[in-house]
Amino acid sequence: MEIRKPNDSELKNIILLSPLAVFDGTLGEVKPTNEKIKLIVEPLLEKGSYYLIATDNDKLMGWILIGASKDQFTDKMNGFIYELYVREEFRGNGISKQLMSTAIDHLRQDGHSEVRLSAFAGNQAIKLYEKMGFNIRTVSMSLPL
Repeated sequence: MEIRKPNDSELKNIILLSPLAVFDGTLGEVKPTNEKIKLIVEPLLEKGSYYLIATDNDKLMGWILIGASKDQFTDKMNGFIYELYVREEFRGNGISKQLMSTAIDHLRQDGHSEVRLSAFAGNQAIKLYEKMGFNIRTVSMSLPL
């Protein structure tokens, strides 16, 4: 397996598959259109965020979108993991952990001293994040009306 930045055609493929990644990551609550994904992702990419992909024999197995985010209270810039996704047929092989480790290394090399991420409550990936040393920092709550 190789983890690297995608080429242009791989990037287009990721953006086409991203609605499924968001649907899975939000436990079926959100299924954005490809247009919505572009509205979210393109500004991130323009500001320096980037994808890392996991491939094997030119098969796209998964990806992670990383960049920087400003803390709204302190204005400090932190590394941020915006999206992590492993395609269903490749799950259970440690790809998420390898993508996370590589992403954290990249964010450290980019000069960040802290990495943050957000996850929906109940997302199985939270177990991985906790094993890798992430701690709950804030809790977002909602009240359906």
